Amino acid sequence: MKHYPDLLSAEELTYHVEACALNKRESQKIIYGSFYGYAMAICDRYANTQDDAVEILNDGFLKIFKEIHHYRPAYADVVSSFKGWLRKIMVYTAIDHYRRNLKHHLVTQLDNVVYHIPTVTEDAIDKLSYDEIIRAIQELSPGYRTVFNLFVIEGLSHDEIGEQLGISTGTSKSNLSKARRQLQKILFKQSDIKIAKNAI
Repeated sequence: MKHYPDLLSAEELTYHVEACALNKRESQKIIYGSFYGYAMAICDRYANTQDDAVEILNDGFLKIFKEIHHYRPAYADVVSSFKGWLRKIMVYTAIDHYRRNLKHHLVTQLDNVVYHIPTVTEDAIDKLSYDEIIRAIQELSPGYRTVFNLFVIEGLSHDEIGEQLGISTGTSKSNLSKARRQLQKILFKQSDIKIAKNAI
Protein backbone atom coordinates (compact mmCIF):
# COMPACT_ATOMS: atom_id res chain seq x y z
CA MET A 1 0.00 0.00 0.00
CA LYS A 2 1.37 3.38 -1.00
CA HIS A 3 1.48 5.92 1.83
CA TYR A 4 1.40 9.61 1.01
CA PRO A 5 3.69 11.61 3.30
CA ASP A 6 1.72 14.84 3.04
CA LEU A 7 -1.92 15.32 3.83
CA LEU A 8 -4.08 16.34 0.93
CA SER A 9 -4.97 19.98 0.28
CA ALA A 10 -8.53 21.10 1.07
CA GLU A 11 -9.44 20.99 -2.65
CA GLU A 12 -7.93 17.53 -3.18
CA LEU A 13 -9.56 16.18 -0.04
CA THR A 14 -12.98 17.54 -1.04
CA TYR A 15 -12.62 15.96 -4.48
CA HIS A 16 -11.57 12.55 -3.13
CA VAL A 17 -14.23 12.52 -0.38
CA GLU A 18 -16.89 13.12 -3.04
CA ALA A 19 -15.34 10.41 -5.24
CA CYS A 20 -15.25 7.98 -2.29
CA ALA A 21 -18.97 8.62 -1.76
CA LEU A 22 -19.36 7.24 -5.31
CA ASN A 23 -17.19 4.20 -4.37
CA LYS A 24 -14.26 5.29 -6.56
CA ARG A 25 -11.50 2.84 -5.65
CA GLU A 26 -8.60 5.14 -6.61
CA SER A 27 -9.84 7.91 -4.30
CA GLN A 28 -10.30 5.40 -1.47
CA LYS A 29 -6.65 4.37 -1.92
CA ILE A 30 -5.52 8.01 -1.85
CA ILE A 31 -7.52 8.83 1.32
CA TYR A 32 -6.25 5.63 2.98
CA GLY A 33 -2.65 6.35 2.03
CA SER A 34 -2.77 10.01 2.99
CA PHE A 35 -4.31 9.46 6.44
CA TYR A 36 -2.68 6.10 7.22
CA GLY A 37 0.02 7.50 9.53
CA TYR A 38 -2.42 9.76 11.40
CA ALA A 39 -4.92 6.92 11.86
CA MET A 40 -2.26 4.39 12.85
CA ALA A 41 -0.95 6.70 15.60
CA ILE A 42 -4.48 6.67 17.10
CA CYS A 43 -4.98 2.89 16.73
CA ASP A 44 -1.52 2.14 18.15
CA ARG A 45 -2.46 3.65 21.49
CA TYR A 46 -5.38 1.26 21.95
CA ALA A 47 -3.85 -1.94 20.59
CA ASN A 48 -2.09 -4.84 22.31
CA THR A 49 0.04 -5.57 19.27
CA GLN A 50 0.87 -4.18 15.85
CA ASP A 51 -1.52 -6.74 14.33
CA ASP A 52 -4.33 -5.47 16.56
CA ALA A 53 -3.55 -1.87 15.56
CA VAL A 54 -3.73 -2.81 11.85
CA GLU A 55 -7.03 -4.64 12.44
CA ILE A 56 -8.54 -1.60 14.20
CA LEU A 57 -7.21 0.69 11.46
CA ASN A 58 -8.64 -1.40 8.60
CA ASP A 59 -12.00 -1.83 10.36
CA GLY A 60 -12.03 1.94 10.91
CA PHE A 61 -11.36 2.70 7.25
CA LEU A 62 -14.11 0.27 6.21
CA LYS A 63 -16.52 2.29 8.38
CA ILE A 64 -15.18 5.55 6.94
CA PHE A 65 -15.75 4.46 3.35
CA LYS A 66 -19.17 3.07 4.24
CA GLU A 67 -20.27 6.31 5.95
CA ILE A 68 -18.37 8.89 3.88
CA HIS A 69 -21.45 9.82 1.83
CA HIS A 70 -22.92 11.21 5.09
CA TYR A 71 -19.79 13.22 5.91
CA ARG A 72 -19.98 17.02 5.89
CA PRO A 73 -17.15 19.29 7.15
CA ALA A 74 -18.00 20.51 10.64
CA TYR A 75 -16.14 23.80 10.16
CA ALA A 76 -14.26 25.89 7.60
CA ASP A 77 -10.90 24.08 7.87
CA VAL A 78 -11.74 21.13 5.61
CA VAL A 79 -8.67 19.02 6.41
CA SER A 80 -8.89 19.46 10.20
CA SER A 81 -12.61 18.76 10.06
CA PHE A 82 -12.05 15.49 8.20
CA LYS A 83 -9.23 14.50 10.58
CA GLY A 84 -11.57 15.08 13.54
CA TRP A 85 -14.26 12.90 11.94
CA LEU A 86 -11.71 10.18 11.10
CA ARG A 87 -10.25 10.31 14.61
CA LYS A 88 -13.68 9.82 16.18
CA ILE A 89 -14.37 6.78 14.00
CA MET A 90 -10.96 5.24 14.80
CA VAL A 91 -11.48 5.75 18.54
CA TYR A 92 -14.97 4.19 18.47
CA THR A 93 -13.64 1.32 16.35
CA ALA A 94 -10.95 0.76 18.99
CA ILE A 95 -13.67 0.73 21.69
CA ASP A 96 -15.64 -1.85 19.67
CA HIS A 97 -12.47 -3.91 19.30
CA TYR A 98 -11.89 -3.73 23.07
CA ARG A 99 -15.49 -4.83 23.83
CA ARG A 100 -15.32 -7.66 21.29
CA ASN A 101 -12.09 -9.02 22.75
CA LEU A 102 -12.88 -8.37 26.40
CA LYS A 103 -13.86 -11.98 27.05
CA HIS A 104 -10.44 -13.10 25.75
CA HIS A 105 -8.48 -10.89 28.13
CA LEU A 106 -7.53 -11.75 31.67
CA VAL A 107 -7.63 -8.45 33.52
CA THR A 108 -4.70 -8.32 35.91
CA GLN A 109 -5.70 -7.58 39.47
CA LEU A 110 -3.35 -4.84 40.63
CA ASP A 111 -5.09 -3.85 43.87
CA ASN A 112 -2.82 -5.87 46.15
CA VAL A 113 0.42 -5.27 44.27
CA VAL A 114 2.83 -2.83 45.89
CA TYR A 115 5.15 -1.26 43.35
CA HIS A 116 8.70 -0.33 44.16
CA ILE A 117 9.32 2.74 42.01
CA PRO A 118 13.04 3.44 41.80
CA THR A 119 14.33 6.97 42.17
CA VAL A 120 14.93 8.25 38.66
CA THR A 121 15.50 11.83 37.60
CA GLU A 122 12.85 13.53 35.50
CA ASP A 123 15.53 13.82 32.79
CA ALA A 124 15.48 10.06 32.32
CA ILE A 125 11.73 10.08 31.58
CA ASP A 126 12.14 13.11 29.31
CA LYS A 127 14.67 11.20 27.20
CA LEU A 128 12.12 8.49 26.34
CA SER A 129 10.94 8.87 22.76
CA TYR A 130 7.31 9.18 21.64
CA ASP A 131 7.48 5.58 20.31
CA GLU A 132 8.75 4.31 23.67
CA ILE A 133 5.90 6.04 25.49
CA ILE A 134 3.35 4.57 23.03
CA ARG A 135 4.90 1.10 23.56
CA ALA A 136 4.56 1.66 27.32
CA ILE A 137 0.86 2.52 26.92
CA GLN A 138 0.46 -0.68 24.89
CA GLU A 139 1.85 -2.66 27.83
CA LEU A 140 -1.05 -1.56 30.04
CA SER A 141 -3.72 -4.22 30.48
CA PRO A 142 -6.58 -3.65 27.97
CA GLY A 143 -9.14 -2.19 30.39
CA TYR A 144 -6.67 0.26 31.90
CA ARG A 145 -5.21 1.26 28.53
CA THR A 146 -8.64 2.01 27.05
CA VAL A 147 -9.74 4.17 30.00
CA PHE A 148 -6.37 5.96 30.05
CA ASN A 149 -6.59 6.81 26.33
CA LEU A 150 -10.21 7.93 26.46
CA PHE A 151 -9.65 10.16 29.50
CA VAL A 152 -6.13 11.52 28.96
CA ILE A 153 -5.89 11.63 25.15
CA GLU A 154 -9.50 11.97 23.95
CA GLY A 155 -10.74 14.09 26.86
CA LEU A 156 -13.87 12.07 27.66
CA SER A 157 -15.36 12.36 31.15
CA HIS A 158 -15.63 9.33 33.43
CA ASP A 159 -19.41 9.33 32.88
CA GLU A 160 -18.88 9.21 29.10
CA ILE A 161 -16.24 6.48 29.42
CA GLY A 162 -18.54 4.43 31.63
CA GLU A 163 -21.32 4.75 29.06
CA GLN A 164 -19.03 3.74 26.17
CA LEU A 165 -17.45 0.76 27.93
CA GLY A 166 -20.45 -0.41 29.95
CA ILE A 167 -18.75 0.17 33.31
CA SER A 168 -19.57 2.39 36.29
CA THR A 169 -18.11 5.88 36.71
CA GLY A 170 -16.30 4.62 39.83
CA THR A 171 -14.72 1.76 37.89
CA SER A 172 -13.56 4.21 35.22
CA LYS A 173 -11.91 6.42 37.89
CA SER A 174 -10.34 3.39 39.58
CA ASN A 175 -9.02 2.02 36.26
CA LEU A 176 -7.50 5.40 35.38
CA SER A 177 -5.71 5.59 38.73
CA LYS A 178 -4.37 2.04 38.31
CA ALA A 179 -3.40 2.75 34.69
CA ARG A 180 -1.34 5.76 35.77
CA ARG A 181 0.46 3.71 38.44
CA GLN A 182 1.11 0.87 36.01
CA LEU A 183 2.32 3.28 33.31
CA GLN A 184 4.63 5.03 35.76
CA LYS A 185 6.19 1.69 36.68
CA ILE A 186 6.69 0.77 32.99
CA LEU A 187 8.20 4.16 32.11
CA PHE A 188 10.61 4.09 35.08
CA LYS A 189 11.66 0.58 34.08
CA GLN A 190 12.29 1.74 30.49
CA SER A 191 14.30 4.74 31.64
CA ASP A 192 16.36 2.49 33.96
CA ILE A 193 17.18 0.20 31.02
CA LYS A 194 18.14 3.22 28.92
CA ILE A 195 20.42 4.59 31.65
CA ALA A 196 22.05 1.16 32.08
CA LYS A 197 22.66 0.85 28.30
CA ASN A 198 24.18 4.33 28.15
CA ALA A 199 26.47 3.48 31.07
CA ILE A 200 27.94 0.47 29.27
